[in-house]
Amino acid sequence: MQDPLKLENQVCFALVTASRNIVSIYRPVLEPLGLTHPQYLVMLALWERSPRSLGALAAELAMESATLSPLVKRLEAQGRVARARRADDERVLDIALTEEGRSLREAALEVPGKIMARVGVDQAALVALRDSLAPFAGNANSSR
Repeated sequence: MQDPLKLENQVCFALVTASRNIVSIYRPVLEPLGLTHPQYLVMLALWERSPRSLGALAAELAMESATLSPLVKRLEAQGRVARARRADDERVLDIALTEEGRSLREAALEVPGKIMARVGVDQAALVALRDSLAPFAGNANSSR
């Protein structure tokens, strides 16, 4: 019988370790695009739908607005997004892609293939891994 409290038997430890490692795998691939991994996630969401409110973006990315706001400000400083208060409700901050942000998508199309090559897996394996993590992801994957 396996020791249920042995560190290497813990799903939480495997996920935390994998999370740290995946960010380090993405770093050199995203660097030429001028993006950090969290900024890449923001851009992915905005490439799907822009503009959207900071609150909606935070919910989709499973982040707190206070954590997301500095990321968005840095993307704005890079000229990739624009922030604007809604005219009908100034409490809502909308985030929209700029032309530069939209054009960055073309270069980002190479990212998934480069990641698969670095890790040595194909798309089917990544889809299977993503789907197997759904029970642990909670609301972040509820739309899948």
